[in-house]
Amino acid sequence: MSPQGEVAARSAVSAVGPRLDRIEVVINPASGGVAPGAAEQMQALLAEAGRAANVVEAPPEKVDAALSAAVAARPDLLIVLAGDGTARAAASLCGPSGPLVAPLAGGTMNMLPYAIYGRRPWQEALVEILDRGVEKRIGGGRVGEHTFYVAAILGAPALWAHAREAVREGQLRNAVTNARYAYRRAFSTRLQYSLDGQPRRSAEALNLMCPLVSRAMREEEQALEADALDPHGAGEAFRLGFRALLSEFYGDWRDDPAVTARRCVSARAWAASHIPCLIDGESVRLPRSVEIAYIPGAFRALAPPPAPAAADR
Repeated sequence: MSPQGEVAARSAVSAVGPRLDRIEVVINPASGGVAPGAAEQMQALLAEAGRAANVVEAPPEKVDAALSAAVAARPDLLIVLAGDGTARAAASLCGPSGPLVAPLAGGTMNMLPYAIYGRRPWQEALVEILDRGVEKRIGGGRVGEHTFYVAAILGAPALWAHAREAVREGQLRNAVTNARYAYRRAFSTRLQYSLDGQPRRSAEALNLMCPLVSRAMREEEQALEADALDPHGAGEAFRLGFRALLSEFYGDWRDDPAVTARRCVSARAWAASHIPCLIDGESVRLPRSVEIAYIPGAFRALAPPPAPAAADR
């Protein structure tokens, strides 16, 4: 088989229903999108589908241990109902050769679950994949020691996430403090980056998107979408944000003059101080220099069957 054929085979969705004899489930009942009684509801839905499973509820401080134990049990499928960080951790633990993963929407942002299953309740997604689910290999990325499967943004704009989280938790004073800090950092620290060994460039931020969610790439492409965001001043930043929010009406935000869109399989970023970063919805603090890489076939998801082609409808 040619290298191109091997890539296509790795990224293809399996047409044969996977074996699901052994199922492990990890639920974080304290996660923002998990309602009381979720474990019982999970058990009932699995029983209705004729599936037996080991369902474990784990509080936040025990989630990592519960995930490790679930993967060590070598199941055919690991179902996770928790927040974005737990979904990302489960995918990383299983990797390309471990169990299938079903990261259901149990958090507040649910970036990975919505990317795989669409914006719908976890119960609907679970019923469908237990009945008609197929294996789907998901490509991801790595920023330093952190993996991501949806998107990562490096640079000062990522600092606004702290204000967002404070608002979500009802800590308005902290939200104001974090918003002021993010505003002061905006446009004050430039980010330098290099894509695939090319000469350095500078920007306000670097946005990296996986093929799973990129609208500028086909999902089978083996690369990351890399968008350099470089608005000059608050006016251009507002324009870019406005276009991103209303792109359905005002066209693709990538066409904005402040955006340079490319693809890459490897990259490096530098800054004068630590680099703020938002990875699949979670804030992390990176060192002043960091390596970036695309990970083909990072993990295997139990996903809905692909929609029929337009000609088949």
